[in-house]
Amino acid sequence: MKNTLKIGFLALAFGLFVAACGSGAGTGETTDSAATTATEAIDSAANVADSTVGAVADSAKQAVDSIAADTTKH
Repeated sequence: MKNTLKIGFLALAFGLFVAACGSGAGTGETTDSAATTATEAIDSAANVADSTVGAVADSAKQAVDSIAADTTKH
């Protein structure tokens, strides 16, 4: 039973490999442009996440600083 599953996963992996690599000529440019587009999308999402986290961290720091300033006045 275990060998049947192993052979099935091997066949699935091989099928994905053939589908991804393919034997079509001229797919290199399409792949490069798709990779570039994906990279740009990932980079822009990372920049948005960085700015969002930075804004949250700054507001949290201001809140903590204001609380600390209030407690030290007593």
